[in-house]
Amino acid sequence: MIVPRLIERKRNGRALTRDELRELVLAYSRGEVPDYQMAAFLMAVYFKGLDRDEMTTLMEAMLASGSHLDFSHLQIARVDKHSMGGVGDKTSLVLAPLIASLGIAVPMISGRGLGHTGGTLDKLEAIPGFRTQMTMAETTRQVEDIGCALVGQTAELVPADKKMYALRDTTATVEVIPLIAASIMSKKLAESLTGLVLDIKCGSGSFLPETEKGLELAKAMIQLGESHGCPVVALMTAMDRPLGHACGNALETKEAIDMLHGGGPPDFVEVTFALGAEMLLLSGVCRSMEEAHSEMRRAIAGGQAAEKFEEIIAAQGGDSGVVSDTSRLPQAACEGVYEAPADGFITRVEPRAIGHGIIALGGGRLTMEDTVDPSVGFVITVKPGDKVAKGQPIATVYARRKSALEIGRRTLQAAIAVGDAPAEGCALISHRVTASGVENFTAHG
Repeated sequence: MIVPRLIERKRNGRALTRDELRELVLAYSRGEVPDYQMAAFLMAVYFKGLDRDEMTTLMEAMLASGSHLDFSHLQIARVDKHSMGGVGDKTSLVLAPLIASLGIAVPMISGRGLGHTGGTLDKLEAIPGFRTQMTMAETTRQVEDIGCALVGQTAELVPADKKMYALRDTTATVEVIPLIAASIMSKKLAESLTGLVLDIKCGSGSFLPETEKGLELAKAMIQLGESHGCPVVALMTAMDRPLGHACGNALETKEAIDMLHGGGPPDFVEVTFALGAEMLLLSGVCRSMEEAHSEMRRAIAGGQAAEKFEEIIAAQGGDSGVVSDTSRLPQAACEGVYEAPADGFITRVEPRAIGHGIIALGGGRLTMEDTVDPSVGFVITVKPGDKVAKGQPIATVYARRKSALEIGRRTLQAAIAVGDAPAEGCALISHRVTASGVENFTAHG
């Protein structure tokens, strides 16, 4: 295998054979192909794409690069959820314990922040002591014992994707449908799932802003899942504004815990419940959307969901006391209130600008080696369409030093716009996609 020739061929828009692409991925996983060559290949894919056969081969090569989790001996359904990533998207922190508390196994392999979006692992590691890196044996045992594990990829599990995921983040090669689909599905199929729910983000803050592109991605992942015996359902949700109020790792973890206790902003609750209902239907535990919503409300009201999160945190070495006392999460040293600059209506809360602002505050990564400060970020209490008065507090900046508050203020100034009339945005949940096709989403519960 001569790697520069493969890069050249893809650069020129030609397809690689199954054997060539498979060997390239496996050699990179073994450390035989350097990062700079794989980065060049990824950039070629960014511009020239992969055809359907190449995408399937890429995913299968990622799967073949390591071992798989095996939960086939369990007598219960095994269902996971994956989000395309977004600013303020902390639904996984609620769904994993909530669905596990209802008797379903949730082996959830998650990632770190990618581009301007936050990552589930970074949010979990805001919990003091929480360990996201576990061996396959530890993960298997925890799912067997308590029904859920919230972990990252390891050297054992889909290692090729782990390396490529980090490289894509730092080489501006994230927004490519075949790379996204193969990456996500390699991790999920390695979990021995009986069902998977996808949250496909659309709007200005998404990696794929156009709804048509989001639908294309959903169909690609559904096909990959179905061809490997895993039924997949996708919901198209809005990312033209942050989800919920909190943006930043510890702040989002706190908001997720608030929802487990029955609180949470309405949009965050609605999206979480819609995804959770699909997980319950795929598992066979519930037969209707109405029953699924009722079961989730019961688990939250009765405390089972919060208790399950405490159990997961304790099992993974974290301070489970944060579930009853969120002040135990990392706290920013400084905070500053941001006020509406004029009377009028909120016309924009730009999530991409907010995500980049979090990185500027130290809450995200510019390079693979960067350390994340979990305490920083924003709490933004307005949405597009809200009426505001000049001087009204509409957001709070959380920073590690006073000088950084100005960075946060400038971020909010650029991200939030006020106009004379409310502006229409994306539907919070627009479509439901299955192997049978695409339909408009209907709210339940």
